[in-house]
Amino acid sequence: MSSHPKRQVLIKFGLLLSLLVGYFAYLNYQYDLATSGIVALLTWSFFVLCTPVADAGFLLDFPLRLLFGIRMVISEIAVWAVAGAVNVTALLFWPNAYDTTVLTRAFHTILTTPVPYWAVIALSAIGTFLSIRFADELMDVIHHHDRHFFHSHHFKHELVLFGFFLAAMFGYYRLMSSIGLDVG
Repeated sequence: MSSHPKRQVLIKFGLLLSLLVGYFAYLNYQYDLATSGIVALLTWSFFVLCTPVADAGFLLDFPLRLLFGIRMVISEIAVWAVAGAVNVTALLFWPNAYDTTVLTRAFHTILTTPVPYWAVIALSAIGTFLSIRFADELMDVIHHHDRHFFHSHHFKHELVLFGFFLAAMFGYYRLMSSIGLDVG
């Protein structure tokens, strides 16, 4: 007997949120309250802007889609806007916050070295929004019980997009290893 899907989503959301709160508590033990809050936001924004799948945005995208029907691509655009604003603010007012962890130091390098490291953000955007598109399509298929989806011309288009996603992932891993982060 399985739980209702909306309940499962709320449980997963709660677990992910608990992980973020636990990380904040750990940082608060290491640093003062303000620094730990900023570093937690920077870490979250790293996972939004510098990973080629919608992992940090998943805290909002999937629950909003299941609970309210908001397309994940719309909520992910909002997530990226917030992550961008967090980093513009941190770079202007708290640049020393990037010196706290290995991840935030690498993130600072990515943000302040346009060539070649802004390509990490570009490849992450491509990967994230392609994965969100796949997830939205899958939710549409499941919701509408479209049994002919995989036999349609539309599916071939999705396979081409999946190829672009794989190419973006390959480029992403090469760039991240050049920074010194082992993402494999």
